[in-house]
Amino acid sequence: MALSAFDDKTQEPQSRELEDVLVDAAEWWTQLISRVRLDFDPLAEDWVFSGKKWGWALRLKHKKRAVLYMTPSNGFFLVGFVLGEKAVAAARESALPQSAMDCIENSQRYAEGRAVRLEVRNEDDVDIVLEIARIKMAN
Repeated sequence: MALSAFDDKTQEPQSRELEDVLVDAAEWWTQLISRVRLDFDPLAEDWVFSGKKWGWALRLKHKKRAVLYMTPSNGFFLVGFVLGEKAVAAARESALPQSAMDCIENSQRYAEGRAVRLEVRNEDDVDIVLEIARIKMAN
């Protein structure tokens, strides 16, 4: 089973299907995109299929730089980031909650940075994700 609720490479997710999968989290999905757009306009939204293991995710890009990836799941969604070490250092100096810092600190390291993935289930989660996006893009 893929990480995303959408795992058919031939079928890019559509708005109605997305709402059906996210249920109450659809509100937070829309809110996060709107808030990221306020901070990083122009913002491009591109659906990307990353293989059977991952499925479909929505990539939000500012100019040529990926801000974050949103992966729909049943009743919630995941937000993925790649954070460089400068961004990780800035996160350590921020007021992020300990749970978010634990996720960052324990994330897998790759040459391009740390792969961080957080669940979004409510407005507090949206606030945390937005703060991490700001840290990432500033570093």
